[in-house]
Amino acid sequence: MSAGQFAVFGHPISHSLSPQIHQAFARQFGIDLEYRTIDAAPGEFETAVREFFANGGRGANVTLPHKTAAFAMADERSQAASRAGTANVLTALPGGRVAGHNTDGAGMVRDITERHSVDLRGHTALLLGAGGAAHGVAWSLLDAGVDTLTIVNRTPEAADALADAIGEPARAHTRYWEDLADLGAFDLIVNATSAGVLGKSLDLPFAIVGNRALCYDLSYGVAATGFLAWARTAGARYAFDGLGMLIETAADTFELWHGKRPDTDPVYADLRKQYG
Repeated sequence: MSAGQFAVFGHPISHSLSPQIHQAFARQFGIDLEYRTIDAAPGEFETAVREFFANGGRGANVTLPHKTAAFAMADERSQAASRAGTANVLTALPGGRVAGHNTDGAGMVRDITERHSVDLRGHTALLLGAGGAAHGVAWSLLDAGVDTLTIVNRTPEAADALADAIGEPARAHTRYWEDLADLGAFDLIVNATSAGVLGKSLDLPFAIVGNRALCYDLSYGVAATGFLAWARTAGARYAFDGLGMLIETAADTFELWHGKRPDTDPVYADLRKQYG
C-alpha cells in the first residue's frame, strides 16, 4: 500500500539527499513511498506547492531559498516554525490548508548531543550568520543550555533582528563581524552562513576557537570543507559538518508524516561513506 506522494522543494534541488534518506527510512518499515525533488524558482514556489498538494501530495520538505516563503504560506504553524519565522516542512491539511513546521534546530542539537555525545550546557556559543538557517537553530541552541549566544553577521541589522526576536539580552546578543578577532574564544562555533554553498571564504580569525571548541557547519559535503579545514587548523577539538543534522531533521519529518520513528544510524553510516 502506498503511503502517498512526498517531495522536497528547492532551487536548485537536484543535489538533494532527501529522497535517498526518506526512501531508506521507508524501507525500515516496509512502506511504499513516492518522494521526489521539485525545482521551483522563488516566484513560482507557492503555486508549485499548492499544485503538488492539490494533485495528492501529502507532505513537502523545503530547502533554500524557500523556507521563509513556506512559513508565510502556512495556515497553521508549530512553535518551532513560529519562533524561527521559517518552515522546512509543509503538511497538507483538509480543505486545502497547509501546516508549517521547522525541524532544523532539533535535528542539529540531536546530532551534536546524541550522535557526537557533546553536552552543550554551559557553552559559550558563536553563531555566524543571521539568515534563515541561523533562525532555524538559534532557539534550539538556547533550549539545549548554551550559556550565551553571540550572533555575528556581515549585515549587523540582520543579527540585531534575530537577537531582538529571541528577546533574552542576557544570553543572546550581537557583535560586529569586523571585531571577531577581539571577542575572545568560544566553546561552540556554528557556521550558518551561505559562504560554503557559494564557494566563498569566511576568512575567520583563529583566536575565536577555544581549547575544547566544537565547530559545526550546517552544510555538508563540499560546502563545508573550507570551514572544517579552518576549524582543524585552528585547533578545534571537534569539527563536524551538517550531514547528521540533515538526517535527524528528516527523521523528525518522517515521524511527523508516518507516525514511526526511523533508525538514523545506518542511514548516517551509509551517507558518511559517500561524503567522507
